[in-house]
Amino acid sequence: MAARAETPVPGWQRGRVASWFVTTDHKRIGILYVSTSLVFFALGGLMALAMRTQLAQANAGVLSPQHYNELVTIHGTTMIFLVLVPILAGFANFLVPLMIGARDVAFPRLNALSYWLYLLGGLVLMLSFFAKGGAAQAGWTSYPPLSEQTPGHGQDLWILSLHILTASSVAGAINFIVTIHNLRAPGMTWTRMPLFVWSIEVFAWMLLAVLPTLSAGLTLLLLDRGISIGGWHIQTHFFNAAKGGAPLLWQHAFWFFGHPEVYIMVLPAFGIISEVLPVFARKPIFGYKAVAFSTVGIGFISMLVWAHHMFTVGFPNALNSFFMITSMAVAVPTGVKVFNWLATLWRGNLHFDTPMLYALGFLSVFVVGGLTGIYLAAFPVDWQVHDSYFVVAHFHYTLFGGVVFAIFAGLFYWWPKMFGRLLDERLGKWQFWILFVSFNVTFFPQHLLGLEGMPRRVYTYSHESWEGYNMTSTIGSYVMGIALLLFLWNVVRTTRRGPRVGNDPWQADTLEWYTTSPPPPHNFDSVPYVTSARPLHDLRQRLREANGTRRIS
Repeated sequence: MAARAETPVPGWQRGRVASWFVTTDHKRIGILYVSTSLVFFALGGLMALAMRTQLAQANAGVLSPQHYNELVTIHGTTMIFLVLVPILAGFANFLVPLMIGARDVAFPRLNALSYWLYLLGGLVLMLSFFAKGGAAQAGWTSYPPLSEQTPGHGQDLWILSLHILTASSVAGAINFIVTIHNLRAPGMTWTRMPLFVWSIEVFAWMLLAVLPTLSAGLTLLLLDRGISIGGWHIQTHFFNAAKGGAPLLWQHAFWFFGHPEVYIMVLPAFGIISEVLPVFARKPIFGYKAVAFSTVGIGFISMLVWAHHMFTVGFPNALNSFFMITSMAVAVPTGVKVFNWLATLWRGNLHFDTPMLYALGFLSVFVVGGLTGIYLAAFPVDWQVHDSYFVVAHFHYTLFGGVVFAIFAGLFYWWPKMFGRLLDERLGKWQFWILFVSFNVTFFPQHLLGLEGMPRRVYTYSHESWEGYNMTSTIGSYVMGIALLLFLWNVVRTTRRGPRVGNDPWQADTLEWYTTSPPPPHNFDSVPYVTSARPLHDLRQRLREANGTRRIS
């Protein structure tokens, strides 16, 4: 039977720019995710600097109350939905097929659709600043009745953008699950998968479990705000207490999604750290199965803790106690990971390259965020600091100090695999130390502000005792901006002048380092049979034994 000729690709689709618009290559889509997320990261950072400028001094007039509320809402939404989740999905898009020895994801076109939906959702959110009445102003959690009563179209566009982003995430999650379950290399059993792939497996299942709840809540919120279709006006009252609705219904719907969302962001970051530490400690991960199964444990327990964000709504103490216990229980599998990472470092041959520095920075600041989380899980403590800057500090220690430090570890570690060039080590180390110090200068004083009673989402204040902490935090935020500019300069500088590398510049152990840097469109010419969770280590060992045999003979 004659082979069917492939349909020729039109010339315009092979252009250096146009080819990126029609690509279904998982590696290119991963790079698109990462680069687009970094652009949104810059925009979200500029919003944060504007807010910190407003709060640097008491009774400042840099921003109006409306503009401040718009920035608070869009900054939080951007960082969660347009930066942290998508950039981790970008890593997963690029790496998962390579790590499991596959030629592509299971559904390449669905994968491309997920990226373009993400970009569309991000544009809708950013352009909402130009809508009638301005952007959404109800905070990134959009609690009713405020989110129902805000005039203009900004809140409606916020809802629309999150619907689009939800569809994007669902499409991506389906792709990851099917790819991991069906396209693994020969010999790659579940207990031989890279730990980053384990984290993406749980990440994807969690997205499928909680995103429908968010979509349902968003739909009800939109109906409560009122919509007109074909001359018919629909106005519901699901969350309107004056009309018999239940405002707490939104909080349940949002936080059933919102707290697992924290672990949706954190688990892939854990996966990155689990890949970086063994390579630069020159040791296998300590307790591979414990680290893998603790990922599943964190994902499961995270579905049971959502109401610890609602300790102040009047639940009976028995219910508060249940959510307090489940919230503290998350610390058990998380602690398993932390102690296994420390055991991996113990007596290792440590190499303090930039990815390792960021991994160690992650460990230190994430533990601080985790410890303050245990305080907040105790509902008598939460009653005192709820909706204060103590919560803002905890949240940023967990997500910026945890996830963003892990993301930079991943960027410096996998950059040579993506682009065939190393980022500049000297600039990378300068960036790390400036970011590490300025991060703590920015967010540690916010714990003290919260303990002194400063509420979150306040656009100004008159307490002069808060001014010193706020000024310190603002100065730290500007220095953080300098550190992030250093990363941009590093990328620009090394794009053309960075040293080229071979397939495996770090002497790593997982399959993505078996192919060329950057990989070809088909990923692999051949894949070795996988005999452990460290296939490249096994391959190097066999080659050494073979060479030794030849030398002896």
